[in-house]
Amino acid sequence: MVKRKQLKRIHIVQLIITLFIILLINFISSLVFHRFDLTTEKRYSLSEETRSILKELDELVYIRVYLEGDLPVGFTRLKTSIRELLDEFRAYAPQNIQYEFIDPVEDPDPQIRRNLFNQLYNIGLQPTNVKVRGKDGSSSQKIVFPGAVISFEEADVAVNLLKNNPGLPGEVNLHQSIQSLEYEFISMIRTLSSDNIAKVAFLEGHGELDAYQVGDITKDLANFYQVDRGAPGGRYGSLDNYQAVIIAKPVKTFSEADKFVIDQYIMKGGKVLWLLDPVQVSMDSLFMGMTFALYQPLNIEDQLFRYGVRLNPHLVKDIQCHVIPVNKGLIGAQAQWELSPWYYFPLISPGIKHPITRSLNMIKIEFGSDIDTVGENPEVKKTVLLSTSPYSRVVAVPAEINLRETEQQAAQSDYNRAHLPLAIMLEGRFESVFSNRSVPDIQAEGPIQVDEVSQPTRMIIIADGDIIRNEVIDSPNGPVMAPLGFDKYTSQTFGNKEFILNAINYLTDETGLISLRGREFRMRLLDRQRIQEESEKWKVINTAIPILLVISFGAGVSVYRRRKYR
Repeated sequence: MVKRKQLKRIHIVQLIITLFIILLINFISSLVFHRFDLTTEKRYSLSEETRSILKELDELVYIRVYLEGDLPVGFTRLKTSIRELLDEFRAYAPQNIQYEFIDPVEDPDPQIRRNLFNQLYNIGLQPTNVKVRGKDGSSSQKIVFPGAVISFEEADVAVNLLKNNPGLPGEVNLHQSIQSLEYEFISMIRTLSSDNIAKVAFLEGHGELDAYQVGDITKDLANFYQVDRGAPGGRYGSLDNYQAVIIAKPVKTFSEADKFVIDQYIMKGGKVLWLLDPVQVSMDSLFMGMTFALYQPLNIEDQLFRYGVRLNPHLVKDIQCHVIPVNKGLIGAQAQWELSPWYYFPLISPGIKHPITRSLNMIKIEFGSDIDTVGENPEVKKTVLLSTSPYSRVVAVPAEINLRETEQQAAQSDYNRAHLPLAIMLEGRFESVFSNRSVPDIQAEGPIQVDEVSQPTRMIIIADGDIIRNEVIDSPNGPVMAPLGFDKYTSQTFGNKEFILNAINYLTDETGLISLRGREFRMRLLDRQRIQEESEKWKVINTAIPILLVISFGAGVSVYRRRKYR
C-alpha cells in the first residue's frame, strides 16, 4: 500500500514537471519567432527584404486571387503555391495581410459574370482559356484570370501571375510563374505602402515618341512611379529629382547643352534607359513597296562611346523573326494579303541568367541595330541583355529595303553571325564626356561644377526605339492605345512590356528586391517515358509491399506475444 502511494506521488510530481516544461516551452516560443525550411533551395523562405517590408506595414493589404473552382492540375499547383506564399506573408504580418480566393465564373448569372470579366480586364488582369475535365470524363473550355488584385487604402492594382511564353512547354511556364510569385506580390505591396513615390521622366525635345505612343507602358509605370514628361532645355540640374530618365527613340540631334545636362545627371548617380535607332527606316514608305535605310546620327555617339558602347550603322536581320502582311496578288487584281517572314523584325529569346530577362516571353525588335562594347574602363561592368539568334546577319547602310525580300528563301549560309548584341547594361563609375572640355552655354541658377567621374550608377542601351512603342488606333472617341507588345496581325503578345518594366525597376532598385526574379527552384518533373515503361512494376510494388508489411508486422507481434507469455 505504501509503495503504491509513493508511486502515485511520483507520477503526480512527474505530471506537474511535464506540464511546467510544456508551459515554459510555449512561453519561450511566443517570445522567439522562427520558421524552419528544410528544402534545398529554401523554397518556403522569404527574403530579408520581403520580411522587412511586411514587418513595416501599418495598414491592411487585402489580396483577391482569382484562381478557384475546377482548374487543371497545373493551375491548381499555381494556386497552392500562391496560398503557401500568402500564408508566409501572414506569418510576418498577421494583422495587415488578408486574402481570399475567388472563382470568377461561380455566379450562374451570365450577365454578372460578363460584368466581372470586363471589370477584371479593365483593371489589368489578362484572361486565358483552359481546358477543364469534368467528373464524367467530358471536357470544356473555361476562362481563367491567373492573377490577383491588391487593395491598399483606396487603390486597387492588378498583378498578372502567369508567365505565358508560347515557345516553352506549359509545365515550364507554370514553374517560372511560381518562381516569380514573391517578387510580383512584394514589389507591388512595397510600391503601394511606400510614403515616398519615386519619379521617372520621359525626355522630350528631340522628336521622341509622344505620350500616346508610350501610353501603355506609362500606365503600368504609374503603378510604381510618378511619371513626368519634359525637355531638359539646357537647364543644369533639371533632371536631378528623377531616379531614372527614359530617352525613347529621338530623331533630332541633341544640343551640347542637353548632352551636358544628361551627362552631369549620370555623374551624380542618375540612371538612363536609352532606346535609340541609329538607322532610320520609314514603314509607311515600305508598305508602298520599298524604302531606304539611312544612318541617323544624333550627336550623342561620342557620349555613349565614352561610357562604353558604340551603336553600329547597321540593320540586323535574323532567321528567327516575326511576320508582316504582304500583298501577293497580281498588279491590278484583288489584293491577297499573306503573312510573310520579315527578317528585319527579329524575335529575341531572352536569357535566363539575369533578373531583367528571366522568365520573359519572346521580345519583338523592329529594325534594330547591333551594339559593340568599347573602352577598357575596369570600373564598368557590361552585360548583354538581348541578342539575336545563332542565325543572323547585318546590313550596312545606306541600303534599299524592298518587300520583295519576303519572296526570297533565307539561306543559312548567309546568316552566319551569332548572338549580335541588341541591348547592353552598363554598371559602375563612368567617365564624363565633358572631361577636359569646355562647358557649353547652359542655363544655371548657381555655379556649375563639372563632375568628371560618376558615382556608382547604371544605364541600359537598347538599339531599337520601337521596343517601347505601342500601336495607336484612331477611333471616333479619340486615339486608342493598344497594349505594348501586342501584334494585331497575329494576335500575339510579346514580352516587350515586361522587359521594359523590369529594366526600369532594375535601374531604380536600391534594395535589391528585383534579385528575387533570379531565384531558381529546381524542376522535379517525372520522366514520362519511364512512367510508360515501368508503370505496371510500380503499381505491383505499391500494392503488394504495404500488404506484406502489415502481414509481417501482425505475424511478428503474434510470435512475440507467444514467447513472452508462454
